[in-house]
Amino acid sequence: MWDAKQYQRYGDERSRPFFDLVGRIEAESPETVVDLGCGPGTLTATLAERWPDASVVGIDNDATMLAAAAGAVEEGARVRFAAGDIGTWCEPDSADVIVTNAALQWVPDHRGAVLERLVASLHRGGWLALQVPANLHDAHHQAIATLATSPEWAPVVGSRFRRVDEIGDPVDYADRLDQLGCVVDAWETTYLHVLQGPDPVLEWVKGTALRPTLDALAHDPSLQARFCDQLAPMLRAAFPPRQYGIPFPFRRVFAVARRRA
Repeated sequence: MWDAKQYQRYGDERSRPFFDLVGRIEAESPETVVDLGCGPGTLTATLAERWPDASVVGIDNDATMLAAAAGAVEEGARVRFAAGDIGTWCEPDSADVIVTNAALQWVPDHRGAVLERLVASLHRGGWLALQVPANLHDAHHQAIATLATSPEWAPVVGSRFRRVDEIGDPVDYADRLDQLGCVVDAWETTYLHVLQGPDPVLEWVKGTALRPTLDALAHDPSLQARFCDQLAPMLRAAFPPRQYGIPFPFRRVFAVARRRA
Protein backbone atom coordinates (compact mmCIF):
# COMPACT_ATOMS: atom_id res chain seq x y z
CA MET A 1 0.00 0.00 0.00
CA TRP A 2 1.18 3.48 -0.87
CA ASP A 3 0.79 6.75 0.99
CA ALA A 4 0.04 9.38 -1.66
CA LYS A 5 0.62 12.29 0.74
CA GLN A 6 4.01 10.93 1.84
CA TYR A 7 5.02 10.23 -1.75
CA GLN A 8 4.26 13.81 -2.78
CA ARG A 9 6.19 15.29 0.13
CA TYR A 10 9.17 15.71 -2.21
CA GLY A 11 7.06 16.27 -5.28
CA ASP A 12 9.38 18.82 -6.90
CA GLU A 13 12.39 16.53 -6.64
CA ARG A 14 10.44 13.49 -7.84
CA SER A 15 8.87 15.34 -10.78
CA ARG A 16 12.11 16.63 -12.30
CA PRO A 17 13.11 13.28 -13.89
CA PHE A 18 9.59 12.94 -15.30
CA PHE A 19 9.86 16.22 -17.19
CA ASP A 20 13.40 15.39 -18.33
CA LEU A 21 12.01 12.11 -19.69
CA VAL A 22 8.91 13.48 -21.38
CA GLY A 23 10.92 16.32 -22.88
CA ARG A 24 12.73 13.81 -25.10
CA ILE A 25 9.53 12.38 -26.61
CA GLU A 26 9.13 13.84 -30.11
CA ALA A 27 5.52 12.80 -30.70
CA GLU A 28 3.69 15.77 -32.19
CA SER A 29 -0.02 14.95 -32.15
CA PRO A 30 -0.63 11.63 -30.39
CA GLU A 31 -4.21 10.49 -30.01
CA THR A 32 -3.70 8.06 -27.10
CA VAL A 33 -1.22 8.56 -24.25
CA VAL A 34 -0.85 6.05 -21.41
CA ASP A 35 0.89 6.68 -18.08
CA LEU A 36 1.72 3.32 -16.48
CA GLY A 37 2.25 3.51 -12.73
CA CYS A 38 0.67 6.94 -12.63
CA GLY A 39 0.68 7.25 -8.83
CA PRO A 40 -1.24 10.28 -7.54
CA GLY A 41 -1.91 11.56 -11.06
CA THR A 42 -0.40 15.03 -10.82
CA LEU A 43 2.19 14.27 -13.49
CA THR A 44 -0.34 12.42 -15.64
CA ALA A 45 -2.32 15.65 -15.83
CA THR A 46 0.69 17.42 -17.34
CA LEU A 47 0.64 14.95 -20.25
CA ALA A 48 -2.79 16.31 -21.15
CA GLU A 49 -1.31 19.80 -21.09
CA ARG A 50 1.58 18.71 -23.32
CA TRP A 51 -0.79 17.05 -25.80
CA PRO A 52 -4.16 18.78 -25.39
CA ASP A 53 -5.85 16.80 -28.19
CA ALA A 54 -4.83 13.41 -26.81
CA SER A 55 -6.87 11.02 -24.72
CA VAL A 56 -4.74 10.36 -21.62
CA VAL A 57 -5.17 7.42 -19.26
CA GLY A 58 -3.26 6.75 -16.05
CA ILE A 59 -2.92 3.16 -14.84
CA ASP A 60 -1.99 2.12 -11.30
CA ASN A 61 -2.67 -0.87 -9.05
CA ASP A 62 -2.89 1.04 -5.78
CA ALA A 63 -6.31 2.22 -4.62
CA THR A 64 -4.85 5.00 -2.47
CA MET A 65 -2.93 6.47 -5.38
CA LEU A 66 -5.94 6.20 -7.71
CA ALA A 67 -8.12 7.97 -5.14
CA ALA A 68 -5.62 10.82 -5.05
CA ALA A 69 -5.40 10.82 -8.85
CA ALA A 70 -9.16 11.24 -9.18
CA GLY A 71 -8.82 14.73 -7.71
CA ALA A 72 -5.70 15.66 -9.64
CA VAL A 73 -7.38 16.78 -12.86
CA GLU A 74 -9.98 19.38 -13.64
CA GLU A 75 -13.47 18.36 -14.65
CA GLY A 76 -13.74 17.99 -18.38
CA ALA A 77 -10.06 17.26 -18.95
CA ARG A 78 -9.30 14.42 -21.35
CA VAL A 79 -7.71 12.35 -18.59
CA ARG A 80 -9.01 9.26 -16.87
CA PHE A 81 -7.57 6.80 -14.39
CA ALA A 82 -8.01 3.06 -14.14
CA ALA A 83 -6.83 0.19 -11.98
CA GLY A 84 -4.35 -2.14 -13.62
CA ASP A 85 -1.17 -4.13 -13.12
CA ILE A 86 1.67 -2.65 -15.15
CA GLY A 87 3.46 -5.99 -14.95
CA THR A 88 0.79 -7.64 -17.10
CA TRP A 89 -0.80 -4.68 -18.92
CA CYS A 90 -0.95 -5.10 -22.68
CA GLU A 91 -3.24 -3.56 -25.30
CA PRO A 92 -1.70 -4.38 -28.68
CA ASP A 93 -1.40 -1.52 -31.17
CA SER A 94 -3.42 0.80 -28.95
CA ALA A 95 -1.17 3.70 -27.90
CA ASP A 96 0.82 6.46 -29.55
CA VAL A 97 2.80 7.25 -26.38
CA ILE A 98 3.44 5.14 -23.28
CA VAL A 99 5.17 6.74 -20.31
CA THR A 100 6.29 4.82 -17.24
CA ASN A 101 8.15 6.90 -14.70
CA ALA A 102 9.79 5.35 -11.60
CA ALA A 103 7.49 2.35 -11.72
CA LEU A 104 9.06 -0.56 -13.61
CA GLN A 105 11.63 -1.10 -10.85
CA TRP A 106 8.81 -2.65 -8.80
CA VAL A 107 8.11 -5.23 -11.53
CA PRO A 108 10.24 -8.41 -11.48
CA ASP A 109 12.17 -9.06 -14.70
CA HIS A 110 10.70 -5.98 -16.31
CA ARG A 111 13.32 -5.97 -19.08
CA GLY A 112 11.93 -9.26 -20.36
CA ALA A 113 8.30 -9.94 -21.21
CA VAL A 114 7.11 -6.64 -19.73
CA LEU A 115 9.04 -4.47 -22.18
CA GLU A 116 7.97 -6.78 -25.00
CA ARG A 117 4.30 -6.21 -24.10
CA LEU A 118 4.78 -2.47 -23.83
CA VAL A 119 6.37 -2.19 -27.26
CA ALA A 120 3.64 -4.41 -28.71
CA SER A 121 1.06 -2.01 -27.26
CA LEU A 122 2.42 0.85 -29.35
CA HIS A 123 1.23 1.78 -32.78
CA ARG A 124 3.95 1.64 -35.41
CA GLY A 125 5.94 4.83 -34.94
CA GLY A 126 4.73 5.15 -31.34
CA TRP A 127 6.87 6.18 -28.40
CA LEU A 128 7.82 4.40 -25.15
CA ALA A 129 9.48 6.48 -22.45
CA LEU A 130 10.73 4.91 -19.23
CA GLN A 131 12.70 6.00 -16.21
CA VAL A 132 13.87 3.79 -13.34
CA PRO A 133 15.86 4.60 -10.19
CA ALA A 134 19.27 2.94 -10.40
CA ASN A 135 20.54 3.30 -6.87
CA LEU A 136 19.89 -0.02 -5.15
CA HIS A 137 23.54 -0.13 -4.09
CA ASP A 138 23.40 3.35 -2.52
CA ALA A 139 23.66 4.06 1.18
CA HIS A 140 19.95 4.44 1.97
CA HIS A 141 19.05 1.12 0.35
CA GLN A 142 21.97 -0.57 2.07
CA ALA A 143 20.88 0.82 5.45
CA ILE A 144 17.34 -0.49 4.97
CA ALA A 145 18.65 -3.90 3.88
CA THR A 146 21.11 -4.12 6.77
CA LEU A 147 18.43 -3.38 9.33
CA ALA A 148 15.74 -5.51 7.72
CA THR A 149 17.99 -8.57 7.55
CA SER A 150 19.23 -8.20 11.12
CA PRO A 151 18.25 -10.92 13.65
CA GLU A 152 15.52 -8.73 15.11
CA TRP A 153 13.78 -7.90 11.83
CA ALA A 154 14.64 -10.64 9.34
CA PRO A 155 11.82 -13.00 10.39
CA VAL A 156 9.26 -10.30 9.60
CA VAL A 157 10.61 -8.21 6.74
CA GLY A 158 13.78 -9.83 5.40
CA SER A 159 12.02 -11.46 2.46
CA ARG A 160 10.57 -8.17 1.14
CA PHE A 161 13.71 -7.08 -0.72
CA ARG A 162 14.24 -6.98 -4.45
CA ARG A 163 17.31 -8.40 -6.14
CA VAL A 164 19.89 -5.70 -6.83
CA ASP A 165 20.40 -6.84 -10.43
CA GLU A 166 16.90 -6.01 -11.65
CA ILE A 167 17.80 -2.48 -12.80
CA GLY A 168 19.88 -2.32 -15.94
CA ASP A 169 22.19 0.40 -17.17
CA PRO A 170 21.41 2.49 -20.27
CA VAL A 171 23.10 -0.02 -22.58
CA ASP A 172 20.93 -2.85 -21.21
CA TYR A 173 17.75 -0.94 -22.03
CA ALA A 174 19.08 0.20 -25.40
CA ASP A 175 19.99 -3.39 -26.34
CA ARG A 176 16.64 -4.80 -25.27
CA LEU A 177 14.53 -2.13 -26.95
CA ASP A 178 16.56 -2.41 -30.14
CA GLN A 179 15.85 -6.16 -30.14
CA LEU A 180 12.16 -5.32 -29.84
CA GLY A 181 12.24 -3.18 -32.96
CA CYS A 182 12.79 0.32 -31.62
CA VAL A 183 15.11 3.24 -32.26
CA VAL A 184 16.44 4.09 -28.80
CA ASP A 185 17.83 7.07 -26.90
CA ALA A 186 19.08 5.91 -23.47
CA TRP A 187 21.02 7.76 -20.80
CA GLU A 188 21.51 8.16 -17.07
CA THR A 189 21.53 11.15 -14.75
CA THR A 190 22.55 11.50 -11.12
CA TYR A 191 20.49 14.21 -9.47
CA LEU A 192 21.81 15.89 -6.37
CA HIS A 193 18.79 16.71 -4.27
CA VAL A 194 19.42 19.01 -1.32
CA LEU A 195 16.99 17.99 1.42
CA GLN A 196 15.97 20.10 4.38
CA GLY A 197 14.41 19.47 7.77
CA PRO A 198 14.75 16.74 10.39
CA ASP A 199 15.56 13.28 9.03
CA PRO A 200 14.69 14.19 5.43
CA VAL A 201 16.23 11.04 3.94
CA LEU A 202 14.03 8.94 6.20
CA GLU A 203 11.01 10.94 5.07
CA TRP A 204 12.04 10.41 1.44
CA VAL A 205 12.37 6.62 1.73
CA LYS A 206 9.08 6.38 3.62
CA GLY A 207 7.46 7.38 0.34
CA THR A 208 9.23 4.80 -1.83
CA ALA A 209 12.03 2.39 -0.89
CA LEU A 210 10.72 1.72 2.61
CA ARG A 211 7.16 0.90 1.50
CA PRO A 212 7.61 -2.91 1.32
CA THR A 213 9.05 -2.92 4.83
CA LEU A 214 6.33 -0.69 6.24
CA ASP A 215 3.74 -2.90 4.55
CA ALA A 216 5.23 -5.97 6.23
CA LEU A 217 4.79 -4.23 9.59
CA ALA A 218 1.41 -2.66 8.84
CA HIS A 219 -0.34 -4.96 11.31
CA ASP A 220 1.43 -3.16 14.16
CA PRO A 221 2.14 0.59 13.85
CA SER A 222 4.40 0.42 16.90
CA LEU A 223 6.71 -1.91 14.96
CA GLN A 224 6.74 0.49 12.05
CA ALA A 225 7.71 3.30 14.40
CA ARG A 226 10.45 1.22 16.03
CA PHE A 227 11.94 0.24 12.70
CA CYS A 228 12.01 3.88 11.58
CA ASP A 229 13.53 4.93 14.91
CA GLN A 230 16.36 2.45 14.37
CA LEU A 231 16.82 3.38 10.72
CA ALA A 232 16.96 7.14 11.30
CA PRO A 233 20.45 7.30 12.92
CA MET A 234 21.85 5.00 10.21
CA LEU A 235 20.63 7.40 7.53
CA ARG A 236 21.92 10.41 9.44
CA ALA A 237 25.37 8.83 9.53
CA ALA A 238 25.24 7.97 5.82
CA PHE A 239 24.04 11.44 4.78
CA PRO A 240 25.68 14.03 7.06
CA PRO A 241 24.32 17.58 6.89
CA ARG A 242 26.11 20.47 5.24
CA GLN A 243 25.55 24.14 5.94
CA TYR A 244 23.16 24.30 2.97
CA GLY A 245 21.24 21.11 3.74
CA ILE A 246 21.65 17.36 3.24
CA PRO A 247 22.93 16.35 -0.21
CA PHE A 248 21.13 13.24 -1.46
CA PRO A 249 22.49 11.85 -4.76
CA PHE A 250 19.97 9.89 -6.79
CA ARG A 251 20.94 8.03 -9.99
CA ARG A 252 18.27 7.31 -12.59
CA VAL A 253 18.29 5.51 -15.94
CA PHE A 254 16.18 6.72 -18.86
CA ALA A 255 15.18 5.33 -22.23
CA VAL A 256 13.02 6.86 -24.94
CA ALA A 257 12.24 4.42 -27.75
CA ARG A 258 10.30 4.78 -30.98
CA ARG A 259 8.78 1.66 -32.48
CA ARG A 260 9.97 1.29 -36.04
CA ALA A 261 7.29 1.86 -38.67
